[in-house]
Amino acid sequence: MYKTILVHVDASAGLAARVELAARMAIAHDAHLVGVAPTGLSAYMYPLSAMGAGMPPIAFPIEEVRAGAERSLDLFESGARQLGVNSLERRMVDEEVGDGLCLQARYADLVVIGAPAADTVFFARPGVAGHVLLNCARPVLVTPAAGAGGAIGKRVTVAWNGSAEAVRAITSALPLLQGAAHVDLVVAGKNGHADLYAEQPGADIALYLARHGVKVDVSMIDGGDDDGESLLSFAARKGADLIVMGAFGRSRLREFVLGGATRTALLSSPIPLWMAH
Repeated sequence: MYKTILVHVDASAGLAARVELAARMAIAHDAHLVGVAPTGLSAYMYPLSAMGAGMPPIAFPIEEVRAGAERSLDLFESGARQLGVNSLERRMVDEEVGDGLCLQARYADLVVIGAPAADTVFFARPGVAGHVLLNCARPVLVTPAAGAGGAIGKRVTVAWNGSAEAVRAITSALPLLQGAAHVDLVVAGKNGHADLYAEQPGADIALYLARHGVKVDVSMIDGGDDDGESLLSFAARKGADLIVMGAFGRSRLREFVLGGATRTALLSSPIPLWMAH
């Protein structure tokens, strides 16, 4: 079960949708909801003005930044309470955004973040979403820019390619999958880890899920050079409200040069993503 859910709080336009999704999850699982607002103020910034007597002091609007974080936390708290969350807390942390979220995630069961900007290049700068996915020890629920559009977890598409990342995503999502009305297990074709498949691709993981009370329909897709678009198209055809998938099974360099399902899903998915690295 998910008893502590962490949501990234900032001043972006996607905050309301992110809080709504996190609040729905908290209510559904009777969980404690934690809003975390990293200020971006690293502890290493404070002694900079004292580095040398001849150096001019470095002015940084610390109080203004903290005041902005408090305002975002006010919006988080009021929004979550209006949606019916009873157990919540707010945390402002003086840390870089990605590192601050990863640190706080150690004490949560699930992290809710927003999708990256459409121009994010994961090799050059992975952004908050990429950093958290690569460095966080917890499953990550990514909210699309347009919001979740309602409850999630009723019709779920699960991506399977035999990778360790896919295993982590699926096992972390088990409580959600057990409550789903319909689950489609889709096996990646050309870009899957074929050496890790059973004789019948998807059969072993489908049996594993069945033993946990999750009945799945298994399908195959062949996405050509990038399975991401085919995965999103499949989920759309099935009316899925959530995609469960591993993240960054390829290296960041390979994702940058050749593309990949992770990058495509993060930048283009109209529905939430449940991911793990």
